[in-house]
Amino acid sequence: MEYAESSLSLSLNAPLDRLKASLSKRLHGKNEAIERIIACLLAEGHILVEDVSGVGKTTLAYVLAKSIACDFNRIQFTSDILPSDILGVSIYQGAENQFEFFKGPVFSNIVLADEINRASPKSQSALLEAMERGLVTIDGASRPIDLPFMVIATQNPVDFESTFPLPSAQLDRFLMRISMGYLEKEDESNMLRSGKLHYDRMEIDPVVTKEEIRTLQKQVDEVYIEDSLYDYLHDIILATRNRPTIEIGISPRGAIAFRTAAQAAALVAGRSYVTPDDLQAYAVPCLAHRLRLANSISGSYDWGRSAEIINEILSEIPVPHATD
Repeated sequence: MEYAESSLSLSLNAPLDRLKASLSKRLHGKNEAIERIIACLLAEGHILVEDVSGVGKTTLAYVLAKSIACDFNRIQFTSDILPSDILGVSIYQGAENQFEFFKGPVFSNIVLADEINRASPKSQSALLEAMERGLVTIDGASRPIDLPFMVIATQNPVDFESTFPLPSAQLDRFLMRISMGYLEKEDESNMLRSGKLHYDRMEIDPVVTKEEIRTLQKQVDEVYIEDSLYDYLHDIILATRNRPTIEIGISPRGAIAFRTAAQAAALVAGRSYVTPDDLQAYAVPCLAHRLRLANSISGSYDWGRSAEIINEILSEIPVPHATD
């Protein structure tokens, strides 16, 4: 038995296959991270990658941008970075007797916000409007960012000295939070034989156009979800609001983000319909970072425990069966 398909055309599977192949060639053994970041891109979301240094976070962002022939910018977040260093600044031009706006690095298709938790809350919040609306408002003028637009933020879970934890409002702007993890022995052995120390020395030819990505993004909303799966998704969301270990559960916006991520995941898998596996696979990446646990210290997040709670909820809710 299978879940009913929509009339969605899957003629763009070929571009997705090329994109996955391009990333897999440079990121050995990272298939799960690759599929999730592509799903996040198709869902028009942003992603937070939390892991130790040197596991491929920056390389993942760079290879994705170059594989799509997109503009790529890396912003190194530090305690003294200013919002104008991110968004841009208006400078008075005497010859023209007017101000001219010089765009900041956020005006790119793929933006790597490296070690985002090292910046002050004021600078962190400079990204909020761009991540939510895809535009920047400065001096009363709104300036759109070219699509596709995606922020890939990183932070190190070990070194918390001189850091500023992201507030809930900022975390909610990220569709997913993932970790890269270390490689398996065979994958690391292959990487040692062919990997580059510096990502910008990689020779990467574009395999997908911006237009193809935009078309895929438009198709995400057409991916079919059966009524029983809507109920299953809703039961998961409601369970996060009725659990004593959780102080603040998933919001309606978080629920919509979860649904959209599942639709994008199905598209990445080459399907025009969502299955329970899509919801189960993306529950932790989409929901865990949005939870506020009871008795937690203000400004701190135990994402390991949050992930455990989400998995507990998944184990307790009956999985719907496909219709004939």
